[in-house]
Amino acid sequence: MSPRLVLRGARHPGDVAVAEGRIVAVGTVPAEPGDEVVRCEGDVVTAGLVNTHHHLYQWMTRGRAVGCNLFDWLVELYPVWGQLSVEDVRAAALVGLGELAATGCTTASDHHYLVPRGDDAVFDAIVDAAGEVGLRLHLSRGSMDLGESLGGLPPDHVVEDRDAILASTESVIARHHDGEMVHVTVAPCSPFSVTPGLMVESAELARRHGLRLHTHLCETVEEQEHCLERFGRRPVEMLDEWGWVGDDVWLAHGIHIDDDEMGRLGTAGTGVAHCPSSNARVAAGMCRVTDLRAAGCPVGLGVDGVASNESGGLFGELRQALYTARLRELRPDALMPADTIEMGTRGGAQCLGLDDVGSVQVGMRADLAVWPGDDLGDIADALTALVLGPDRRVRHLFVEGRAVVADGLLLGADLAKAHRDLAGRARRLWEA
Repeated sequence: MSPRLVLRGARHPGDVAVAEGRIVAVGTVPAEPGDEVVRCEGDVVTAGLVNTHHHLYQWMTRGRAVGCNLFDWLVELYPVWGQLSVEDVRAAALVGLGELAATGCTTASDHHYLVPRGDDAVFDAIVDAAGEVGLRLHLSRGSMDLGESLGGLPPDHVVEDRDAILASTESVIARHHDGEMVHVTVAPCSPFSVTPGLMVESAELARRHGLRLHTHLCETVEEQEHCLERFGRRPVEMLDEWGWVGDDVWLAHGIHIDDDEMGRLGTAGTGVAHCPSSNARVAAGMCRVTDLRAAGCPVGLGVDGVASNESGGLFGELRQALYTARLRELRPDALMPADTIEMGTRGGAQCLGLDDVGSVQVGMRADLAVWPGDDLGDIADALTALVLGPDRRVRHLFVEGRAVVADGLLLGADLAKAHRDLAGRARRLWEA
């Protein structure tokens, strides 16, 4: 057996020992010859955060359409996204994944649903960036096949042919899905940008391969109105009809869900990616997180794209989720710090179908975040200190025991250089 990695002296949960990529001891860990020791006195160790919903390519359009609701925001940005190159997508993914790592994320789900010129090399670019940074990637082969001319929201030039989408999805699975560091997900975009046929055939394709399904749902009142006008039914009812209610599905946002729909989703074990900052940015509403969890839905946290959440990091969603739940319910104990940590780790892992990620327990994969605690010693409870204290970036980050961030520095990529490259690309994109 290779030497152990030991995180020594953390305020919470104590020592953590790692061997062969797994956690082998937690608490007080006696020293053994050959241990590689990382000193963590006063720091807080958690499982690495799990980002259940992101659009990495949107780093190219951060800070735009700042006063728009979702539909107006999309109408303004679709034409710009349609001009992205494969190199643009890789540059955005490198920055996005690097920022996620710096803010404690070890597993990132990217919902990439816009494929300019049908070039599915964009998915190769995202996988390449994830390998460089060192994060576990859930790569959603997203899609849109319903353009304006057929009653959809996106312009026709950014949608794809259904057969081409399904063929590309098969190809992306064959090239990249390994079930370890890269998990491919099948992910038509949303009810207002896809056809029922694509939803049904995508579900069939995913289940042939044993893969998970993901889409946006119940994000805005406008989406509800669109579904009622187009189908005569609410989005969850349509989802069920298309075969999309199950424990192999998780939905982005899930804000406008009534009690009966919540019971249907909870009984099936369908998950929800809660994106509180993005929901606030576009005034979409406040997700019924506590009700969803009580109904049996796994609930994780998501950044969403940085065109609607310009910080681009997952850490801030811990506090934002807590505040949003308390404001929605006007109840100061609606969500507690430990609840948001659970949502950001184990809850997210459940959404993604990962049973050995998301908690600091013996036998789990050693995806670990070490948070600096130098300024938190006056707060009695470590998790309260972490969630309610000032925002922070990780001191160290490990994916299966491999260092991704050490002493605050991203090891696999030059993040400052990546930001400079991205800024130049974004300026050129908007000038064009």
